[in-house]
Amino acid sequence: MTKPRIVKISKLSAYGEERLLDHFEVLLPPGGPACSEMAFWEGPAKSAQALVTTAPVGVSEALMRRMPSLKAVSCRGIGTDKIDLEAAKKLGIEVSTTPGVLTDCVADLAMGLLLDTARGLSASDRFVRAGHWLNGSFPLATRVSGKRLGVLGLGQIGTAIARRAEGFSMEIRYHNRRPVENTVYGYMSSPVALAEWADFLMVAVAGGAQTQGLVSDNVLEALGSKGFLINIARGSVIDESALIHRLQTGKLAGAGLDVFTDEPSVPSALMNMDHVVLLPHVGSATMDTRRAMEDLVIDNLLQFFALGTLKTPVVKA
Repeated sequence: MTKPRIVKISKLSAYGEERLLDHFEVLLPPGGPACSEMAFWEGPAKSAQALVTTAPVGVSEALMRRMPSLKAVSCRGIGTDKIDLEAAKKLGIEVSTTPGVLTDCVADLAMGLLLDTARGLSASDRFVRAGHWLNGSFPLATRVSGKRLGVLGLGQIGTAIARRAEGFSMEIRYHNRRPVENTVYGYMSSPVALAEWADFLMVAVAGGAQTQGLVSDNVLEALGSKGFLINIARGSVIDESALIHRLQTGKLAGAGLDVFTDEPSVPSALMNMDHVVLLPHVGSATMDTRRAMEDLVIDNLLQFFALGTLKTPVVKA
């Protein structure tokens, strides 16, 4: 039996790569997504109906147009800021992501990042390793239990974070574009109002044009010199220059960042700040979750080739 032909433009784990090969004829563009070799696009890729990518790589309109038979994009991850969704709609291409399966691991990391930022866990580890404890105690940090947590984006991940924060007796409020039905958490009318109320502002909104710069300098000003910012969403959501300035001038207590504007490049100004925790975009990076995400990538493709639809679409043809 002939395997369906797909194009893959981003690397998966060894497990995911093996599973793809079990079910599909996998084509790899020479040089990756930017491949300009017409022999590839006019040759074997011309008949491929599906494409596999990951959220950090995405897929552009130009690449979609190079594949005249393309009908489905299966993406590992939930971020769609690097996928041209409008072009996909226009071209009649369905797009799927991998929601749900990464919620718990991202929420776990979010709370760990909050605790690390407030209590200085990474900084105190460096303090001990450098031998500074021999010369005096580590500076006092900030309590987490009982404090106010503002969740910017009460979706699946935001809700999972809020539930974990309940275990620390935190008071929780949120802001979305519209109030969420059947939630126990209080609604705030704007990001500024939420930040003004909160001790910790947890950013958990989706990336993309609609949320670019949502955490503006005005929001950071409202959070204030005793407030902490935690971002597990997308770097584009925050005005990074304003954030750096406020951290440098003591107008913000600290920040925990798993995402940045220009990954993997991180602003050098953040590197030597002990009140900032920097992570390399590892929110969902556990073996269990990546396997579940890649299973869903493949399940989407299998359903597409069997039924003509995707299992978890964000764009329907």
